[in-house]
Amino acid sequence: MTDKKQLQLAIGKRIKKLREQREIPQQDLAAKCNLEKSNLSRLEAGGTNPTIYTLLRIADSLDVSLCDIVTLDLKD
Repeated sequence: MTDKKQLQLAIGKRIKKLREQREIPQQDLAAKCNLEKSNLSRLEAGGTNPTIYTLLRIADSLDVSLCDIVTLDLKD
């Protein structure tokens, strides 16, 4: 079973990967999502447990579906 920290890390890595693929600076994505840059940074590092609403705002800002963020390979 996946623990909370492992899930937070996986979601954070996924968001960072999607953001970098789109060449969006962290500051710009944070502003677009109405988040502080420090909060987005902590989220990408797996240091926070985002709400589904926050994940939806990030997905919309990255122009991906919520499923694109939360569909993860947790086997590692």
